Amino acid sequence: MRRRILGMSQTRLAEGLNVTFQQVQKYEKGANRVGASRLQSVANCLDVPVSYFFEDASVPPETIGEEIIAAGNGLAGFLASGEGIELNRAFAKIKDARTRLRIISLVKSLVGSSS
Repeated sequence: MRRRILGMSQTRLAEGLNVTFQQVQKYEKGANRVGASRLQSVANCLDVPVSYFFEDASVPPETIGEEIIAAGNGLAGFLASGEGIELNRAFAKIKDARTRLRIISLVKSLVGSSS
């Protein structure tokens, strides 16, 4: 997701990692595991700390997947849409964590007020 938010191709990421784009595809699909040193390289290429990949470690990854499935294909479809990608790109550029939390609160309040 981070690669797509940045508008980075698999080929460009592969070049930064010194692997083939097919290897990047395998990493993204979960067909191949990413070792610790490679994960650091991925984080460097995507301009995030390694902890980015473990941000909500208290929530098991399968729970996040279940949340998307429970929301139906609408959420996954939105995340893959032009609007979803544009929104995620803009949000990812906000460096201040408090500002991001305020935006989340604002959006939640807007959703609540339209119900």
